[in-house]
Amino acid sequence: MKFFLTKEEKAEIYKLYNHKDLPKIKNVFFYCYACFAKIFFYVFFGVGSVFLALFVFPWIRLFHRTKLQYQIAARKFVSASFRMFLNFMKVMGVTKVKVDDREAYRNIHSKIIIANHPSILDFVYIMSMVPNANCIVRGGLAKTVLGGVIRQCYIVNTLGFDELCTLCEETLKEGNNVIIFPEGTRTPRHGYNHYKKGAARIAYNAKCDIQPILIGGNDKYGLGKHDPLWSYNHTEKYVYDFTLLPVIPVGEYLECSETIAAKRLTERMEKELFEAVSENDKHYVTNRDTTIAELF
Repeated sequence: MKFFLTKEEKAEIYKLYNHKDLPKIKNVFFYCYACFAKIFFYVFFGVGSVFLALFVFPWIRLFHRTKLQYQIAARKFVSASFRMFLNFMKVMGVTKVKVDDREAYRNIHSKIIIANHPSILDFVYIMSMVPNANCIVRGGLAKTVLGGVIRQCYIVNTLGFDELCTLCEETLKEGNNVIIFPEGTRTPRHGYNHYKKGAARIAYNAKCDIQPILIGGNDKYGLGKHDPLWSYNHTEKYVYDFTLLPVIPVGEYLECSETIAAKRLTERMEKELFEAVSENDKHYVTNRDTTIAELF
């Protein structure tokens, strides 16, 4: 693990993630309240996750004999828990959510779900709306108190690609979905991350279609990568606006080799999500560098 950054690395981080162009804080009292509330929810989420891992999931395992039954029940419980958590945030006035058709999200089956990644809550929102979702999680989490649940119900990214792809194919055949953020990390405030080809390669090998989701809304300052802990949107509460984009059919690329198909699929995913993000920026104040629109 690297503890110290070079001057060049610090300069690069500042270039991508600086917030010097943000407007002035509109309401100081609400801003302080929202920062306190955000920190409280961070702690609440962490403590709640440990509590569920130690005291709830063992009981779910006790009443479900097979691994598959346990996985289905555990994922549904996680989805319901995330909905409760997000509703709590909404009631406390920290977030606002817009979803056109929640039933459409519940009816997604056997798809690779991809999305842009503006904030730390993106995964939580998608999991709350798609109860039969699997995901690829950071391997380090499997060594924590959450490890038992993660190894049983989800896929860790420390596996070799062939094994990871096989596990994805198996869960997709069972009617589940796999959530992947092609950027690999949260979107920087300035510039963009080139999409990785992993989602395209998995979709190609599993012969399953790709469902893009736009995570729109306003500026998520305070929930982005490298944002200070004591930070929040300067002018309004967080707004999340979700849109299901047209499905990308993988069948159109199966005649190509995996290398070519993965490249073309990734380019298409990148183009469609970037265009959707650029359209969102016309309706919301995101305080982001919008020059990516010129690339496509």
